[in-house]
Amino acid sequence: MNYSQTIEFLYSKLPAYHRIGKMAYKSNLGNITALDEYLEHPHKNYRTIHVAGTNGKGSVSHLIASVLMEAGFRTGLYTSPHLTDFRERITVDGKLIEKKAVTGFINSHMGFLQTLEPSFFEMTVALAFDYFSVSKVDVAVIEVGLGGRLDSTNIITPELSVITNIGHDHMDLLGNSIEKIALEKAGIIKPGIPVVISETQPEIKDIFTDKAASSGSEIYFADRNYVCKFDEGTNLTGIRWFTLTDKINNISFHTRSGLAGEYQAKNIQAVFQALRVLEASFSHSSQHIIEGIRNVVDNTHLTGRWQTVGTKPLIICDTAHNREGLECVLDQISRMPRKHLRIVLGFVNDKDLNLILPLFPHNAIYYFTRASVPRALDERILESEALKFGLTGNSYDNVESALKAARTDAGENDLIFAGGSTFIVADLLSCSSTCSKLAMATAAALMNGCPSTHLTASR
Repeated sequence: MNYSQTIEFLYSKLPAYHRIGKMAYKSNLGNITALDEYLEHPHKNYRTIHVAGTNGKGSVSHLIASVLMEAGFRTGLYTSPHLTDFRERITVDGKLIEKKAVTGFINSHMGFLQTLEPSFFEMTVALAFDYFSVSKVDVAVIEVGLGGRLDSTNIITPELSVITNIGHDHMDLLGNSIEKIALEKAGIIKPGIPVVISETQPEIKDIFTDKAASSGSEIYFADRNYVCKFDEGTNLTGIRWFTLTDKINNISFHTRSGLAGEYQAKNIQAVFQALRVLEASFSHSSQHIIEGIRNVVDNTHLTGRWQTVGTKPLIICDTAHNREGLECVLDQISRMPRKHLRIVLGFVNDKDLNLILPLFPHNAIYYFTRASVPRALDERILESEALKFGLTGNSYDNVESALKAARTDAGENDLIFAGGSTFIVADLLSCSSTCSKLAMATAAALMNGCPSTHLTASR
């Protein structure tokens, strides 16, 4: 098979959660364990860092990988889902896995795969672990796909486990309460392996401390030791200045982040804590941490997080898709200067709209749409449900047409936000005629206008 045939095989023959949802979820590690044994445990050939959570795990994974790259380590990064290219899931030093490596892996192991019949996610995890071994990485940052305890990535024994914010997502699979979801995430804590928790959430704090105690694992709550605050004011360059205070050593850094979403403050705290814990395993400096945070977009090509894709009117997209994530994003939007707010909005069909739609402002103009995945909620259903919460607008059967309508209607001083689902952002960044050229031109213009870096440290 060539590359396009291989990708079609992955999507059509193996169930993928991001496309069909719950039916693709397997509540055991049998297949990935069998695959791992068949491949002779490739993940044991390099060190790993494991990152779980509801919100922020993707950003934290990219940020840690960026710091390790700055420190000179050959770094693998496994994340999911991808936005515009399957190969985004598997990178080494910021470079996408080669197409020939994807096809070669599938073709070489086709007989075993057809016998085992693994899921799409099991297959991609095995591919990633094997590719990192072949690429001779020093370390790989592995993002959990779903949950933690029964996630296919959970066969590794990492140097460090990191658990970011816990929120209401995938409740049909992980449990119908925040406590049950936290228990699933805590499943990545391994005996004797330290764990970093990004923020202290009172209702679930004891779940993590109890699990760590029973595992003999040191536990660190990042927000107890580090405080990150973004500077006031809006910034259209995609660069935000922040102050990070290390409360243990009484040191403060004032520098800039390559990620402009204010919710990144919690993620930056987690990254500082994680890299401090890893000092004994990976030689790096505070400057490497600063440079890794500043250069994360260039180093790892993270996209879709409070990303500016157009100006006049200002167009921002974000992959936040659950209650906690959207609360943060909508709060930041509410403080953005604009004449009119226009929202291109879509969700997957298993989302609890009663939890989500009340968060959205009544004074916005809505462009209801659907992403190009089978799980996408029909835009007409969304329009009807939104009306119950006082949200009004028109519906469009694809993201490109919805964005085009919003841009046509908007004045130069309006703000257009696109989101609600990772796949809405994926389609926005993929549609060539309207979005991709716009995003590239905007990014180039914004980066050319970026201020120089500034770093201070004080005791």
